[in-house]
Amino acid sequence: MPPVFVGHDLYRQAAYGSHHPLAIPRVETATDLCRALGWFGEGEFAVSPCASEEQLTAFHAPHYVRALRTASETGSVSYEARQRYGLGTMENPLFPGVFERASTSVGGSIRAAELALAGRMAFHPAGGTHHGRPDRASGFCYFNDPVFAMLTLLGGGIERLLYVDLDAHHGDAVQDAFENDERVHTVSLHEAGRWPYTGAASDIGAGRARNLPVPRAFNDSELDFLTEKIVLPLARRVAPEAVVITCGADALAGDPLSSMQLSNVALWSVTERLAAAAPVAVVLGGGGYNPWTVARYWSGLWGRLSGRVIPASLPDEARAVLAPLACELIDEEDVLPEWRASLADAPRPGPVRKEIHELV
Repeated sequence: MPPVFVGHDLYRQAAYGSHHPLAIPRVETATDLCRALGWFGEGEFAVSPCASEEQLTAFHAPHYVRALRTASETGSVSYEARQRYGLGTMENPLFPGVFERASTSVGGSIRAAELALAGRMAFHPAGGTHHGRPDRASGFCYFNDPVFAMLTLLGGGIERLLYVDLDAHHGDAVQDAFENDERVHTVSLHEAGRWPYTGAASDIGAGRARNLPVPRAFNDSELDFLTEKIVLPLARRVAPEAVVITCGADALAGDPLSSMQLSNVALWSVTERLAAAAPVAVVLGGGGYNPWTVARYWSGLWGRLSGRVIPASLPDEARAVLAPLACELIDEEDVLPEWRASLADAPRPGPVRKEIHELV
């Protein structure tokens, strides 16, 4: 059955206020690029539902769900609620529609998992909010949609589930959520010394977690090395019935919130190989704070996952999608010409350093 892209026009609404790393167009730009390229055939796009409060409390504390809903409706949060729930802060600001947006992200991941159980590889770029805690917001994440994708798969009868996180930041809350579930193995490849400052190589949870903290300037050759030596062998040992991947976009060269230096072609390849490691696969978005590199990565990833040919250069209609983008964190002179003219990065090979060999 053909793969499916899960999305929603809600992501066109302004969010996160001003001066926030996520106050940039991301999902909507990737969606528009795919449309401009003619990459949504019949039945290939599914609209994300909004998760109900009953669904949300399968993982999140009811009092936290109520607190976020109330804060979203009133546009304000008390000092006590701010301290308890992490809401209304610079990290996790209040903005109109925050509850609906976060709930739709969860609903999209639930729907993606349902479609995957029905035999379709599902890509949900608005997913990947992997820092959300059961009772509080954390790291720009109000709810934790990867957890819901995984709970849906487990509830559908999956007995061996592999979660792989390629985001530049440790997938801390997902690891913790399933630490004691013997059906779940987690792998997180992230930049060492980066917030949330967890995920050391020695952290294996209850024995089913693997963390790969990598050094600054992590390159394509090193990603391929770790994939071949650790990630894929682990997948073969686990023999998962389903895989959930948070592909991230902040590990790309040019992202303002990480120092990793990967190309999107390297991440496309790894994500494809991981998605093929199980008969059931869900791919989620995650972080990414450069609107050009995020949109090119996610739209190109959909192209690869759905069997399209990546064009050497973008047609005018697609270039028009990228042309108006802007980002407060990136100076205009630092915007590379290829970010507006093509999808595929040039590969970024390099030496496989001592730290990488030590991880293996």
